[in-house]
Amino acid sequence: MTIRHVVSWKLGATDETERAAHAAGIKLRLESLPAVIPQIRFLQVGVNVVPANDFDVVLISDFDSVDDIETYQQHPAHLEVAAFIRSVVASRSSVDFEV
Repeated sequence: MTIRHVVSWKLGATDETERAAHAAGIKLRLESLPAVIPQIRFLQVGVNVVPANDFDVVLISDFDSVDDIETYQQHPAHLEVAAFIRSVVASRSSVDFEV
């Protein structure tokens, strides 16, 4: 069984340049995680290209189990990335489902 973990964020900045920098920072940080967190089986980060959409950045990642997601979420590298993300986002949405 594979569990797909999908998270979307709405950035807090209203300035377009600042929003782009924050989105790039989120993408760069998240994409560094598979090298240090072995539970991540797949990870993709997308930055929105359609301004009318509700969210600005999306994470799609796969894990072997819910336990592996919990391990990932408590990993020090993830906690560091999550702290940065919390500092630049206004809202978040997530869903985990079997693939």
